[in-house]
Amino acid sequence: MNGDTSNHRIGWDDYWMKITQDISLRSTCVRRKIGAVIVKDTIIISTGYNGAPRGFPHCIERGCIRDELGIQSGTRHEICFGVHAEQNALLQAGRDAAGGTLYVNAYPCKICAKMILNASIKEVVISGTYSDREGIELLREGGVKVKFLESKGKKI
Repeated sequence: MNGDTSNHRIGWDDYWMKITQDISLRSTCVRRKIGAVIVKDTIIISTGYNGAPRGFPHCIERGCIRDELGIQSGTRHEICFGVHAEQNALLQAGRDAAGGTLYVNAYPCKICAKMILNASIKEVVISGTYSDREGIELLREGGVKVKFLESKGKKI
């Protein structure tokens, strides 16, 4: 899927991943800046970033409950007030996500992995890391192709 990279033209995976970085700049989470994009046949279906539900104060304004309670990253996702980037992208895409590829600049958590499976996403391309690997294992068990994108010395 990377395509022709001659003439210094970046491949599709790098292109989409760079877009997730720009999308993540809209994040209102005080802990992590995550962006996601769903692509099908080289066309963007939807995007998402992590932040408070529509109409609610953002965590950058109200504070982070997980920080206040001393909750470790990768645990107790249900306490987080925010909606994850993958969730927002899936909500925006609706059924158009089926058969698409999700690009995200962090590992999907287990909750997001279940949503990705139910949305019939065929592939997830990931850059970055996360302490919780259960989501990756669940995606693979559900038949979703998981690919890790390396930056090859370049900033993605």
